[in-house]
Amino acid sequence: MSVAFVFPGQGAQYVTMGQALAREYPVAAKTLLEADEALGFPLSQLIAEGPEDKLRLTYYTQPAIMAVSIAAWRVFEEAVEIVPSFVAGHSLGEYTALVASRAIAFEDALRLVYQRGRLMDEAVPAGEGAMAAVLGADVDLLTALCKTISEETGYPVEMANINCPGQVTVSGAAKAVDELIKRAQEAKARRAVKLDVSGPFHSSLMAPAADSLAKALSEISWKPLRVPLVANVSALPLTDVVEVTAALKAQLAAPVRWEDSVRTMVSAGIHTFVEFGPGTVLSGLIRKTEKSAKTQHVEDPETLMETVRFFTEEVNPS
Repeated sequence: MSVAFVFPGQGAQYVTMGQALAREYPVAAKTLLEADEALGFPLSQLIAEGPEDKLRLTYYTQPAIMAVSIAAWRVFEEAVEIVPSFVAGHSLGEYTALVASRAIAFEDALRLVYQRGRLMDEAVPAGEGAMAAVLGADVDLLTALCKTISEETGYPVEMANINCPGQVTVSGAAKAVDELIKRAQEAKARRAVKLDVSGPFHSSLMAPAADSLAKALSEISWKPLRVPLVANVSALPLTDVVEVTAALKAQLAAPVRWEDSVRTMVSAGIHTFVEFGPGTVLSGLIRKTEKSAKTQHVEDPETLMETVRFFTEEVNPS
């Protein structure tokens, strides 16, 4: 069976995520303890107990989601022997996907995304950058609006996440994002609202962070990818480590092309996607992009059993 494994990004986190898996499956509990050891602070305690406002800090959020996603993936791996045809992740999730492809050690990836979170947080002074979600607007129209507003105001606003038909986010200077929201509403977008995030992620304002990230990427020990990664920046499958690290650097200041990534995988014969980690955001985006797609997810013992049962029945139908 052709299947893709996908991993969520920032925004999927919640206090207590992964705890049910950790209570029932030793490999999940061990994964969270490995995260504590790799980072040198009790991330597992923050995940289990909060406070939520601390968990929402970018540099804690990113390793926390990764740790819980890898815990879910490892538990599933123990239950079902399936090698995916592709892996992919949304923004931060791309790093988690690379752990699942065996290109990078879990401990190295944790430290890398913690540093990535710090760099993203420090790239733009608080209050100067912003992001907004826009629903029900044409992508070409929004792209043109971003260009016009950037030229008129002298402040950048750019496409940040092209998630599925009718759902995108924009990112840039706060003044330009506010203007984009106003004009998107005037253009009859179904909804345009500012997001509660700490910076203008996936915009050119992240360029200084991307340069620093490139150095950190070069210091990691990489191995050949066992499974192709469908990259956020190109929506193309990559297996070469040099190309992957270049894509990771570019990703910080470029749009996440999730809709195109899903279409790439579907065109290659993928009709079943498994999302590992907190929530089902990616599953929803996948189904909105490709209505015939089958989606499963693993974040607790119940969804694990449902997913294991799905694959057992697919392989050995009665």
